[in-house]
Amino acid sequence: MMSLASRLRASRLYLCTDARERQGDLADFLGAAFAGGVDVVQIRQKNMAPEAELAALEVARSVAGARGIVCVNDSPRVAKAFAADMLHLGQTDGSARRARRSLHEWALIGRSTHTPDQADEALADPDVNYFAVGPVHATPTKPDYVPVGLDLVRHAARTAPVADPASKPWFAIGGLDAGNLDQVIEAGARRVVVVRAITQAPDPEAAARVLKDRLRQAWADDPELAAYGLRSAALDT
Repeated sequence: MMSLASRLRASRLYLCTDARERQGDLADFLGAAFAGGVDVVQIRQKNMAPEAELAALEVARSVAGARGIVCVNDSPRVAKAFAADMLHLGQTDGSARRARRSLHEWALIGRSTHTPDQADEALADPDVNYFAVGPVHATPTKPDYVPVGLDLVRHAARTAPVADPASKPWFAIGGLDAGNLDQVIEAGARRVVVVRAITQAPDPEAAARVLKDRLRQAWADDPELAAYGLRSAALDT
């Protein structure tokens, strides 16, 4: 059975979604997203009561099964109550070391980064397992953040080579969809976080599949990634 760290390294497509309270279809929506190839799902909804967030996370975990990882957003307290496998922290959410005290032994922690220095700090932090770089483009889900463009993606590709399994996984994020995915791939990204590209799609499964297929192709086309799977598996032996 793959470890959580191995499953994270094998992940390509990471979805952030609210709890779909307006649509009332969280289980069906997540089922379609996972069927289309989503690897990680984070429930992210502002001002959500902890009880409601925990209920949504339980739905996500029941739907995900062995198909994907469910991530808690921002809150070590919620992550502890959920016995979370993954927690994602923003720049203002405190230290990863302190957050880790709320998690089980094998749990993973991610960090949002918006500058080269923040990306470098995430790389150097032994309690951070992965990081996200962005927002690449302007996005209504993070209206207070100035888009960073592709330079931060290129920086991450240089400092955390995707082809090296010993390097921390990282994801490009921010306004990404099928229309601009090639731009971040060309800049060096091989993993992405999306929101509206799937949450607002009329067919979430089909939308996820288009993104996942393009990412798979990017990995297949990259000769440096030819032995990634075997080298990654060796880290767990």
